[in-house]
Amino acid sequence: MIAYIKGTIEQVTDQSVILDNQGIGYIINASSATLSRLPRKGDMTQLYTYHQVNTDGMSLFGFLTREELQMFRLLILISGVGSKIAVAILGTLSPEQIITAVVSQDPEAFSKTPGVGKKVAQRITLELQDKIKAQDWGTNTSLEISGAQSATSSEKQDAIDALLSLGYGKSDSVRAVLAVAEEDMATDQIIRLALKKLM
Repeated sequence: MIAYIKGTIEQVTDQSVILDNQGIGYIINASSATLSRLPRKGDMTQLYTYHQVNTDGMSLFGFLTREELQMFRLLILISGVGSKIAVAILGTLSPEQIITAVVSQDPEAFSKTPGVGKKVAQRITLELQDKIKAQDWGTNTSLEISGAQSATSSEKQDAIDALLSLGYGKSDSVRAVLAVAEEDMATDQIIRLALKKLM
């Protein structure tokens, strides 16, 4: 198992990067989000890697953060989500945005990724609830995915409902409320601060 590769960037394509490590060029598949954040050709970088072996051969997938790698590992465990779709999802959504979509039970967030249909999006939303906890991912929320409904206070839920009624998306509303809400904060105060964050 290769945990990470540190090397010089030799070439970047639409789907991969070649890293030169001590004279060996590694072709590493990566999401569009990862590729867009890489330094320039000739610079050093480090990618956390997943080494996939299947009937088609061997492939390396690279990620700039451990959170992205961890999310990739979870996504490929879901039926109907292979490595290509998992990479595409991470090109559209960050790990934090994926967690928010799961917490808010918003499969439409996943449907925005090319190749992800309605049924697969619903399956991702459902199955990830049992696999991840939000506090393990460096986010501002302490909600446990598996108990999101009980962990969400009535004030937070009321604030989310209010934002939804104003036309904001579910994921955006949940993310804004979780970012600003503090213990014993009134609903109207949460709404006011969340609106400032959304504007």
